[in-house]
Amino acid sequence: MLAPGGLVSLRRQLAIVALVYVIEGFPVGVHNVWPVFFRRNEASLGEIGWLSVLGFAWSFKVLWSPLVDRFGERRGWIAGCLAAMAASQLALAAVADGGIGGAVWLALALFCLASATQDIAIDAYTIGFVERGREGLANSVRITAYRAGLLVASGLLLLPRWIGWPGAFTAAALALLLLAAAVLRAPSVPVPEAARRELWPALRRWLARDRVLAVAAFVLFYRVGDRAMGPMPAALWVDRGFSNEEIALLSTTFGMLATVAGAVCGGAVVTRTGIARSLAVLGALALASNLGYTAAALATGKAPVVAAALVESFCGGLATAAFLSFLMRICEKEHAAVQYALLSSLALMAGTAIAAPSGWITERIGYAAYFALTAAFALPAFAFLPGARSWLEPGQAPPAALIPASPPAPRRDPPRS
Repeated sequence: MLAPGGLVSLRRQLAIVALVYVIEGFPVGVHNVWPVFFRRNEASLGEIGWLSVLGFAWSFKVLWSPLVDRFGERRGWIAGCLAAMAASQLALAAVADGGIGGAVWLALALFCLASATQDIAIDAYTIGFVERGREGLANSVRITAYRAGLLVASGLLLLPRWIGWPGAFTAAALALLLLAAAVLRAPSVPVPEAARRELWPALRRWLARDRVLAVAAFVLFYRVGDRAMGPMPAALWVDRGFSNEEIALLSTTFGMLATVAGAVCGGAVVTRTGIARSLAVLGALALASNLGYTAAALATGKAPVVAAALVESFCGGLATAAFLSFLMRICEKEHAAVQYALLSSLALMAGTAIAAPSGWITERIGYAAYFALTAAFALPAFAFLPGARSWLEPGQAPPAALIPASPPAPRRDPPRS
């Protein structure tokens, strides 16, 4: 059997999902600290916008995703990437007081490359571990844990006042090493050797399914509005007068609670109404929430920015629960590293390309106009939604040989510490 999900209790299964997505969320929280670090070092909006270029590591991760499916064990990949990220943070700590130079950009690039590779392994591990039909519940836990990891990492904004930026980045490195030790205690999700050898034929069959171009276009555009905002919300918070501590509280603590609430509600909607219907309703709400930032940029004071951030976080949680359930359902467990990496790379590609010049555009048209523009970017996804839904229909399911018809009932083992 490919996944051990049916051999452990549901409670423990969800606990393992929570662990690996705390691990996946932590580097993103570290990444969210960088725009504030840049702005405090008097970087321009244009330079801050170019931080989004580093996001192409996620857009192109599909190119090296076969290595994760073909070689080694997924837990080992996760731990190794965490160690590489820790090394990059130690390097950043060594040069943080010298301004924004080439060494800083090199350390950030290494971090993003390792983080993107880690995401390949974590997503493949989870798809192999979670039983089909439980995606809605698993994704509620997944999004909640992801935001928890992000929250802890974004707390790094509280440290520079006391120990400086080098101390904050050193603390991040130590936390990453602790997470590497934790993941090695998680259960193994073995991949049969035959499945490893069949990687390319299986991928060709998967890509030969009907309406594959419609599915690809849908994935490309569905969450592009969120990605296209890039680091501009963080820059708006700094320009509106928020302190580092206030930014940490808004973007992580309150933002995390709003996203978790959205994810829980989104998971319930997916379970109750199905993935297909949820994609349309929850996606429309997420798209509209970008306009909240438009209103906040036109208004004055901090309160509108706080309201916009909370609404955007809640609606983002709703749509993400549906979207991740869709991506998990259409992937084959044995080849999840490559297939999910391909889908998630598409999901990031358009948003990353738009976010890269986001600072340059915002300097010319203003925050309000740019945030309104990001909402429009996601509209094409709804034209491709019927084609994407077709992959959820029984006739479009992955080959029956790859999916157990009736998974074994879970054995109620007590959770391990």
